Amino acid sequence: MAFEQELKLISRGVEEIITLEELKAKFAKAEKTGKPLRIKYGIDPTGYDVHLGHLVPIRKMRQFQDLGHIGVIIIGDFTAQIGDPTGRDESRPPLSAEQVKRNSEKFMEQLYTVLKKEQTEVRYQSEWFGKMGMSDVIKLLGKFTLAQFMAHQTFRQRYEQGLALGMHEILYPVLQGYDSVAVNSDVELGATEQKFNILCGRDMQSHFGMEEQVAILSPILIGTDGVNKMGKSLNNYIAVFDPPTEKYGKVMSIPDNIILNYFYYATTLPEEEIEKIKKELESGTNPMLIKKRLAREIVTLYHSAEEAKEAEYAFEKQFSLREVPNDIPEFVVSKNSCKLSNLLVDSGICSTNGEAKRLIQGGAVSLNGEKITAFDAVVNLKDGDIIRAGKRNYIKIKKI
Repeated sequence: MAFEQELKLISRGVEEIITLEELKAKFAKAEKTGKPLRIKYGIDPTGYDVHLGHLVPIRKMRQFQDLGHIGVIIIGDFTAQIGDPTGRDESRPPLSAEQVKRNSEKFMEQLYTVLKKEQTEVRYQSEWFGKMGMSDVIKLLGKFTLAQFMAHQTFRQRYEQGLALGMHEILYPVLQGYDSVAVNSDVELGATEQKFNILCGRDMQSHFGMEEQVAILSPILIGTDGVNKMGKSLNNYIAVFDPPTEKYGKVMSIPDNIILNYFYYATTLPEEEIEKIKKELESGTNPMLIKKRLAREIVTLYHSAEEAKEAEYAFEKQFSLREVPNDIPEFVVSKNSCKLSNLLVDSGICSTNGEAKRLIQGGAVSLNGEKITAFDAVVNLKDGDIIRAGKRNYIKIKKI
């Protein structure tokens, strides 16, 4: 099938594509004309703290960029001041132009950890809405009916429950829809909750005689609480600006039942590899071991493999210290590494190599919470390392 690999890549981890045939046709057109597709995604500049949930559609944009297409980021400096049509209670304070610019720059700094800067176009809604008069806005509103908007689940539920529903909120999807006209969008990305607004963009393009954009809807990344959508208001998020150790620790805190959700939507592992991980979980592999791999993958994505390794070491050290007594005897060493069995004998934990061998091979010896079962194991030592042998024997390494 033509464009089979492209469609397979873009379809991975996607909830819905409206429509797949149209996307295939757009790939064909781009190949024939040599003109890259324009992939749209809008951001709200009321804040600038980007979390991993925000990056689910952004990773999809990067996949399009890897195929040679252009990512178009819309800064919603007009819609950000309208209000939130999702029904949340908190209101959005008006922003000055300086605040929007500052937030947008910080937002883009984080998005560029995923996107290719040279294939990313950043546009502000004020470029087109700033030139519109009241008559232009009324003409836009005339392209939709109230019945269309009352079909929107959130609007309908709020109306039926007698909750306030401002006219300015109904304007939100109209303006977002016109963004697609203004930037000549071929594809719009968003979470499943954005479906109504993205489909408004298709309708708006049709009204203006343009080829309709394809809607690609991504599932929602679950927050670290394992229940709700990842978001700042619930403090269940992992931020791009979080340091490596904090990212690692937050990943390790997630419930086991959402491990695969994170592998699918917060990492770049191939689907075949994630299927192997799924089988490991189903076969009874300790979820903590799988979670450690997940944490390493995520930290490496935003920092480096070395920082992921250091974050894991810090986590293991902290985790092991929760279970050990406060008065651990110190054992002074001058070498960076040594044979574990010799360390057990030299420190006085074991009286003979035979005793050390039995403890190690019996799974009773650990370094910072990680079991070591190879009798001839050589361990690298750092100041503050915790060695445990049996249930009650501990030593803390003191490097000189």
